[in-house]
Amino acid sequence: MKSMTKAGVLCSAAIAGTVAAVAFTLRAETPAPTPPPPPPMAFVTTPYTTSSPEQLMDIYTPKEAAGALPAVVYIHGGGWAAGSRSHQDGPADHFTKQGYVFCSIDYRFSDVAKYPAQIQDSKCAIRFLRANAAKYHIDPKRIGVWGDSAGGHLVALLGLTPKVKRLEGDGGWQKQSSAVAAVVDWYGPSDIRPEGLGVYTNPAGVDLITKLLGDPSNAQLAADASPITFVTKDAAPMLIMHGDKDSLVPVSQSQKLYDALRAGGADVTLKILPGADHGGPQFVEPENVALIDAFFARTLKPGKK
Repeated sequence: MKSMTKAGVLCSAAIAGTVAAVAFTLRAETPAPTPPPPPPMAFVTTPYTTSSPEQLMDIYTPKEAAGALPAVVYIHGGGWAAGSRSHQDGPADHFTKQGYVFCSIDYRFSDVAKYPAQIQDSKCAIRFLRANAAKYHIDPKRIGVWGDSAGGHLVALLGLTPKVKRLEGDGGWQKQSSAVAAVVDWYGPSDIRPEGLGVYTNPAGVDLITKLLGDPSNAQLAADASPITFVTKDAAPMLIMHGDKDSLVPVSQSQKLYDALRAGGADVTLKILPGADHGGPQFVEPENVALIDAFFARTLKPGKK
């Protein structure tokens, strides 16, 4: 398979969230003849801290929500340099119909702030939700996360670093925990340390990592940006999905993270999708959506299996 151009990678990654969004509700081969009706949910956009205009969150709540509900927080991909929290009505409809609050966040891009700004923003968003749980009908003990590509990298870090103070940042809600109860990681990088970059055969991938870190030769910084660094048996339950033909993030990245988590005794599942590239329709085939639904039901809904 030919390597993707840098521009093509950014474009592909930036639209991955949108592709996933519509595929939850519409089959590509049978497009709706008219726009679907507004989803049966309440919607609000709010800042989760006050230091940067990029730090916004969309929150979708089931209409007539009562009591405290589990939440699923989506973090978009885009090489840490593109993408948007917006236009997630598809997955929002999917999850709110199952009794979840659905949230989608933006974070600072690498051209605005280098790592660890991106994980600090993600953690701040989780702390915000926990601090405002009653307002948004959220059970603070049942917050799960889902992300693709760069977002997959960030949700994996969320699941592995709830007690790593240096990654919390100085955003708001410092008395709250940034821990999450479940992680769905779609094809996120797991090891971007200098010694691990050799598996990235697509120069565009290395370029995006370089821009994220600023100084990829900084071993400590690269380790702090690598989920593999923080593997323990206490990791949040994790479902990892990756295509075996991924031309940007090698599938070995997910295999390596899975192997380390399993060896450490963590709750982890890996599904490798035959023929899938960096995203694509295979990820939202009915059996894969069902796998995600079952995973979140098991981890975020007491008594569900």
